[in-house]
Amino acid sequence: MTPTTTEPQGGDANVKRYLPWVVAIALFMEQLDSTIINTAVPAMAASLHVTPLSLKAVVSSYILSLAVCIPISGWMADRFGTRRVFSIAVTLFTLSSILCGLSVNVPMLVAARILQGISAAMMLPVGRLAIIRTFPKSELLTAMNFVIIPALIGPLLGPTIGGLIVHWLPWQAIFFVNVPVGLGALWMIRRHMPDYRAEATRPLDVIGLVLFGSGVALLSWLLEIFGEHYLDATSASILFALSLALLAAYVLHARTALHPLLQLALFRVRTFRVSVVGGFITRLGLGGMPFLLPLLYQIGLGLPAWQSGMLMMPAAVAAMGMKLIAVRVLRRFGYRSVLIVNTVMIGLTISLFSQITPNTPILLIVLLGLTQGFFNSLQFSSMNSMAYADIKGEDSSMASTIASSMQQMSMSFGLAFGSLIAGWFLGGLPQSNHVAVMGALHHAFLTLGAITILSSLSFWTLRPHDGDSVSRGQVATRQSA
Repeated sequence: MTPTTTEPQGGDANVKRYLPWVVAIALFMEQLDSTIINTAVPAMAASLHVTPLSLKAVVSSYILSLAVCIPISGWMADRFGTRRVFSIAVTLFTLSSILCGLSVNVPMLVAARILQGISAAMMLPVGRLAIIRTFPKSELLTAMNFVIIPALIGPLLGPTIGGLIVHWLPWQAIFFVNVPVGLGALWMIRRHMPDYRAEATRPLDVIGLVLFGSGVALLSWLLEIFGEHYLDATSASILFALSLALLAAYVLHARTALHPLLQLALFRVRTFRVSVVGGFITRLGLGGMPFLLPLLYQIGLGLPAWQSGMLMMPAAVAAMGMKLIAVRVLRRFGYRSVLIVNTVMIGLTISLFSQITPNTPILLIVLLGLTQGFFNSLQFSSMNSMAYADIKGEDSSMASTIASSMQQMSMSFGLAFGSLIAGWFLGGLPQSNHVAVMGALHHAFLTLGAITILSSLSFWTLRPHDGDSVSRGQVATRQSA
C-alpha cells in the first residue's frame, strides 16, 4: 500500500530533525516504566504479601499485552494516521500509569499493567514506522541509533529512581514518574509528528487476530502457571497442544486470507527472516535478565533496593556508548560477522552472572554489567535495523508490525522462561532462603546463556553483503531464500 502523508514522503529537514526526538521520548517512557518496576519487585512483594517470583505476572502481563495487541498497530496507523494513533497511545499510557500507582492489590495492578501494555503496543511500532517512512535506508541505521540513545536514559535512571523511591517512599510512587514525561511527549507529538497513512486501508483480519492473539496469550500463560502452580501433566499437555493448534490455524489462515493480520510472505526475505526469527531466539535468553538480576542483587546478595538499582546502571551506560560506534562497527564488519560473534559474547556474559556470590567484588559486577550492556546494545541495533534492509516501502507497515510483535513475544517468553527455570531449580524451598535463591539464579543464568549462544547459529545463514543497503548505504536487491 502506498502511504500518504501531510509532509513530503521522504521527510523534509524539519521532520527529520524533530521526529527522532518525538519517538525517543515515547521509548523513554516505556523503558523507564519497564526498568523502574523491576527494582521495586521485592518491596512490592513484601507490601502485597506475595512472593517475589509470583510478581512476574505484573511484569509479564505488560509484555504479553504488548505482543497480543501490536499486530493491529500497523492497521490502525494505516487507517487513522500515525499522528492520531501515537497521540492516543501516549495519552492512555500516561493514564494507565496513574492507575498502576493507585492499585491496592495484585489483580488491580495486573489489570492496569495490561492497559498500559495495550497503549504501549501502539507506541513502539507506530513510532518505528514513522522513522522508516521518513528516512531513506541509507540513513535508517543512524536515525534508529539516534532514537535509541535518548531512550536508553530510561534504563539508566529507572533502576536508580526505583531503588530510591522504594527506599524512601511507598512503591506506588514509581508509576507517577511517567506523568510529566507523558505530558511533554504529547506536546512534542502535536508539533512534530508526521501523519502517515495508507491511501486504501485493508480490512482488519478479525479471525487472524483471534487465532494469533489467543494462541500467544495461552502459551505465555502456560509458562507463567508452570512456574507458580501445580498443573497435572494431562491438563498441561492439552493446553499446550491447544496453543500450538491456534497458532498453526493462524498460519493456515494467513496463507489463504486476502488481507492477513500478519503477512507471513515477508519471511521469504532472508534478511527480514533471519533478523526476526534469530532475534526471537536471542531475546529468549535476554528476556529474563531484567527480572532476575534485581533478585540476584537484593535477595541473593542481600543489597538494598537503591544499591541494586545502581548495579543496573552500568549496562545502560555501556549501551549508550555502543550506540555511538555501532554504525561504524556494522559498516566495517557487516551484519553477518557482527551478529555471529556478538551473540556468542552475550551468551558468555549472561553465563558469567552465575559466578557472582556475596564475596564477589563490586567492581567485577560493575565491569560485567558494562560488558553485557555493550554487547546487548550492538545486538539490538543490528537486528532491528537489518530487518528493513530489503523490505519494499509499501511493506514497511506490515514489516514493522511483525518485527515488533515477535520482539515483544520473545521478551515475554524469555521473562516467563527465566522465572520458570529459577523456580524449577529452587524447588519447594522458601524464597527467603538466600543460599537456595542464589543457586537457582545461577542455574537460570547458565541455561539462558547456553540458549543465547545456540541462537548464534541462525545468523550463519546470512550472506556477507546482506544488509549493506542499511549499514553502508549501498543499493541492494531484495534477496529471498
